[in-house]
Amino acid sequence: MFVAIPSRQKPPVRWATPLMFAALWGCFTWATLLPQSAQRHLLLEWGALSGGLTTPADWYAALFDDSLLRLMSALFLHADWAHLLGNLVFLLIFGLPAERTMGPWRFLLLFLLGGAVANLAAVIAIATPDRLIIGASGAVSALIGAYLALFPGAKLGLVVPLGLFLQFVKVPAALLIGVWALLQLVFTFIGPAFGAVAWSAHLAGFAFGGAFALIARAGIARRMRQRRGF
Repeated sequence: MFVAIPSRQKPPVRWATPLMFAALWGCFTWATLLPQSAQRHLLLEWGALSGGLTTPADWYAALFDDSLLRLMSALFLHADWAHLLGNLVFLLIFGLPAERTMGPWRFLLLFLLGGAVANLAAVIAIATPDRLIIGASGAVSALIGAYLALFPGAKLGLVVPLGLFLQFVKVPAALLIGVWALLQLVFTFIGPAFGAVAWSAHLAGFAFGGAFALIARAGIARRMRQRRGF
């Protein structure tokens, strides 16, 4: 009879997801305490603006101003509590398992770089100049893409209302995320009819996150084989 001996090695602490959660929450709380005029100034100074970075001259000018920095700082600005809470919920759902697999530093790179790439896509895609682009939706979309790449066979819990009762069911993550991605693609072309949302940023973040996770997963697998002597 063989009995498995539990490992004494503790699982790594997942600190990057809580850090981003606290940073997003803290930045929004701090901004809401400012006077209205200061809040508007903050959004205009640190939010990403559409209509730029579309020509080589724009890119050259961006090297000497804060245009590129805005792509990242905009992630920590939100329009209201609903905007913030929606991103925080998805950050926890998809961020914690992604960080567990990739590690905290890759997770941080994915979140920040993926969000910046997503905002850049919105800056280029939105033809109307000086439209404000804020929120962590692009970074969260990158986490969703990474989750699908890392756990293609996973299932997500879904609450389905059945009359007076609520039924909890498990649905393949690929199906739910696929429907979500399809909606982002549709709304990209009819976006104004569904509110001022940078749908193109969601698509770009999703694609970036999937590619990033595939590369990270290949690197992790290669190092594991090297450690085992293969």
